[in-house]
Amino acid sequence: MKYINQFTSAVLLFCFLGCKTDKKANLDLAESQHKEEAKTPFVWEAANVYFLLTDRFNNGDKTNDVNYNRNKEAAVLRGFEGGDLKGITQKIEEGYFSNLGINAIWMSPIVEQIHGGTDEGTGITYGFHGYWTKDWTNIDANLGTKEDLQNLVDAAHKKGIRVLLDAVINHTGPVTDKDPVWPNDWVRTGPQCDYKNFENTVTCTLVKNLPDIKTESNEAVDLPPQLVEKWKAEGRYEEEMAELDAFFEANDYPRAPRFYIMKWLSDYVRDFGIDGYRVDTVKHTEAYVWREFKDVCDNAFAEFKQQNPNKVLDDTNFYMVGEVYNYSISAGKAFDFGDKKVNYFDDAFNSLINFEFKWNAAQQSYEEQFKNYDSILNSNLKDYGVLNYLTSHDDGQPFDKNREKTFETATRLLLSPGAAQIYYGDESARDLTIEGTVGDATLRSFMNWEELPQKQDLLIHWQKLGQFRSKHPAVGAGKHKMISESPYVFSRSYNNNDFKDEVIIGLEIPKGEHSINVFSVFKDGQQVKDFYSGETFKVTNGTITINVDFNIILIEKQQ
Repeated sequence: MKYINQFTSAVLLFCFLGCKTDKKANLDLAESQHKEEAKTPFVWEAANVYFLLTDRFNNGDKTNDVNYNRNKEAAVLRGFEGGDLKGITQKIEEGYFSNLGINAIWMSPIVEQIHGGTDEGTGITYGFHGYWTKDWTNIDANLGTKEDLQNLVDAAHKKGIRVLLDAVINHTGPVTDKDPVWPNDWVRTGPQCDYKNFENTVTCTLVKNLPDIKTESNEAVDLPPQLVEKWKAEGRYEEEMAELDAFFEANDYPRAPRFYIMKWLSDYVRDFGIDGYRVDTVKHTEAYVWREFKDVCDNAFAEFKQQNPNKVLDDTNFYMVGEVYNYSISAGKAFDFGDKKVNYFDDAFNSLINFEFKWNAAQQSYEEQFKNYDSILNSNLKDYGVLNYLTSHDDGQPFDKNREKTFETATRLLLSPGAAQIYYGDESARDLTIEGTVGDATLRSFMNWEELPQKQDLLIHWQKLGQFRSKHPAVGAGKHKMISESPYVFSRSYNNNDFKDEVIIGLEIPKGEHSINVFSVFKDGQQVKDFYSGETFKVTNGTITINVDFNIILIEKQQ
């Protein structure tokens, strides 16, 4: 099946292979599209979020591939593989994300990781994934420098793309021969969580040898001696201490462990202008911690905007999306621990990751899922949102592990109400079953750039849907209404102040000529366009007549 005409497909293929003239034309087209989209407000509830593991996406600087004497041979896919901030910036500037319709990039944590590796009997594992922090104030040398981060954020913002970093507050990295445990007034090393109730999910260590930050403590603590020694060796102890003193004096917070970490994480907002945080392991920390963190980040974002008026994209607020593992949209605002229900939305998170989405996708029709999500997002979760996904870095049961439903994955994810999280390689059918891996390592292979020339039909399908979704907030944040069951056609409408957006979408439409009812959205005589095929039509007697080649139509007002 072809998803674009042969000429356009050839241009895209040549661009990928390095044809400078065609590549420039394609990027000019993407830039032109971005300028057109600038009139459309950005809506987090409808965002197209591209999630990537920083170390596994693109190697832009091979000189930083090995640091901190991390030179032991690791188990399969459990060591650093060279991906870095420069590599992501390269793809931003090439237009890769823009062509996918991406308007937000979420990167796995970039802070300095433990220097040693762990070995639980399956071989050495280094902190390539970013969740094993050694020093929140520094970027891991394998991933780049603060200048690299600034260049990435600036490049993304130039393309109208927001940047989400990944925040870890509730634990340090594991203890190794190079990474001593933090002091007892900072962390607990037991008991290990058994997840049977609230207490045994929060006041415990997630897994063995992962020291848990005492986020509940309000007792003042000194800096860990290993951090003091490190900063002095790096020549920045006085500067860091002066900043900490100023932070605590200005905010009147106790010098408790969680507020140190909040200060360090908010510096990435204040100094670089990142647009939001995806927050890790939310349910393993007291709910009030996240309200405090939101306040700290909001203040840092306001400070950045005040000091950098020329870098402000718009008046969108700082965004926080939380990973409450196993949270489901059907639960509304409450997560049930068994003995206690907790609301993580109010005054804290704008959105939570929706772990239910893949099960709904597997068991429900499009209309069943779309109608249900529309109902919840416009009632229990009104003014909030969910981030849907079908593949991730730590979900061992993805929707399509064998990559047999790659087109459906795009269609289901990108046309559902809510924000959409594309996991790197979803658009290129990156292999999720790597031989020799243990556990979630199989989900974390390097991006399969070399296979893209053979995956053009799939890639273009993702691009078409992603660009349409990015162009129309109604797709993710609008009101859903079925127009006809057979063929399956529905509308989405979004209204916010003076902005109005309406589209009509048809799915699983048999090939051939069809008369599509559009009168609920478009008037007689109006010119409309099928974004998927590129064809234009005139509305006559409330309908358009379209010869469907691709089983899908994306109808918008002709610009």
